[in-house]
Amino acid sequence: MNFFAIRSRVESRVLMIIDGLIRLTAMAPLVDVHTHVYLPRYASWLRSRSIAPRIMVNEAGEERLLILEKETSAGRPVGPNYWDRNAKLSFMDEYGIDISIVSFANPWLDFLSPADAGSLARDLNADLEEYCTTGPSLASSPPLKRLYGLGLLPLVPGIPIPTILEAVTQVAQAPHLKGVIMGTKGIGKGIDDDALDPVWEAIEKTGLIVFLHPHYGVDSSAWGEKENGHVLSLALGFPFETTTAITRFILSAAFDRFPFLKILLAHSGGTLPQLSSRLASCIDHDPIVASRLKHDARFYLGKLWFDAVAYGPEELGFVSEVISRAERYETGASNPKSLAARIEDHPFFPPLSPNEKWKSVVENLDAIDSVAGWDQNERDGVRGHNALTFFNIQ
Repeated sequence: MNFFAIRSRVESRVLMIIDGLIRLTAMAPLVDVHTHVYLPRYASWLRSRSIAPRIMVNEAGEERLLILEKETSAGRPVGPNYWDRNAKLSFMDEYGIDISIVSFANPWLDFLSPADAGSLARDLNADLEEYCTTGPSLASSPPLKRLYGLGLLPLVPGIPIPTILEAVTQVAQAPHLKGVIMGTKGIGKGIDDDALDPVWEAIEKTGLIVFLHPHYGVDSSAWGEKENGHVLSLALGFPFETTTAITRFILSAAFDRFPFLKILLAHSGGTLPQLSSRLASCIDHDPIVASRLKHDARFYLGKLWFDAVAYGPEELGFVSEVISRAERYETGASNPKSLAARIEDHPFFPPLSPNEKWKSVVENLDAIDSVAGWDQNERDGVRGHNALTFFNIQ
C-alpha cells in the first residue's frame, strides 16, 4: 500500500468539510492510493500464458508471478489480496486503512495485441467499477465507499487513438473510477509522443487523474553479474524509469499545452526532486531546448503530485520542500501554488516471515509521523485528507 497526500506549506488543502457537512474529522482518514489488483479476468489471462508475464505454479504448489522473462528469481508471491475483495478488505482492516484507491498492477495490457488490449480494457474497467461499487461503504461516513479505482487505457503499439479515447470516456463515466494508471511506454514511443496529444487533451477535459507507474526499469546490464535478487531493479530501476519518463514529458512542453493535467508519480517521483535544479540548469544551457518551455523546469514539479513511498521522514520532507518552492519559478507571475503528497504502498513482497507485519506499510506510516517541521494538519493531509480532495471523493 502507499499513502497519498499532497500538502502545501502555503495554502491549506486539508479536506474537512464535504457538501457542507463535517466528516472524518474525529480522526484523520487513512487513504491508500497505491494499491494494486489483478482482478480474476486478468489473472486468468496471466495463468493461460507460457511466457512472461504469467502466473505459474512452482514445485511447492504455490502461485508465482513472473513479470519479465529475464527475472533472476522464480517469480514473485501473488495471492488472494490481488483478486479477492474480501482479502483486500481484511488487509485494509488490519492496517487501519479507511479507503483504498485500487489500480491494476503492471504490466497492464502491454503484452497484448491492439485488438485484445482494446477489448480487455473495456472488460477490466467494467470489472473494476463493479468491484468498487458493490463493495462496502465507509462506516464513519456512509456516502463514501471503501474502494475506488483507477482504470486502464489500451496503450499498446498500433492501437488506434479513437480506441484509447473510448476507454477514457468509459472511465470518466464510471462513478467509482477516479482516473487511470499507465506505464511509461505510451503506445511505443513514451508518454512524450506527440501522437498522444489527443489522449492528454481528453484526460485533461474529463479531469481524470493519471497515475504514472514504472514497470521496465532501466538497462539491466548496469546491475552487473552478482545476484542481488530484485533489489537493484526495484530500488533503483523503477525510480529511474519514472524520472526519465516524466522528465521527457516536461521537456516536450506537454504541461504548457495541457496545463490542467493531474499526474501522480509513483515512489515519490523517483529522483526528479533531487535532480530538478540540475535539470533546469541543463535546459538553460542547451540551445535545442532552452526556449522550448514557458517556465523554468522547477515550476512543473508544482504540476505534479507525489506519493510518499519513500520509507524515510528525511526523504519525504525533502520532496515536500522541493515541491513547495515551485511557484517561485513561474514565469511572469507570483501566484503561489505548491503541493505535498502521500501514499501507502502495497508491495509485491510480503514479509519473509508469515507472522511479521508488512514493513512497507509500517515504515511509510512511521515516516509520515516523523517528518521534521510538519504539523498535525500536514500529517493528516498526507494520511488522507489531501487524497480525498485530489480524487474528488465526497
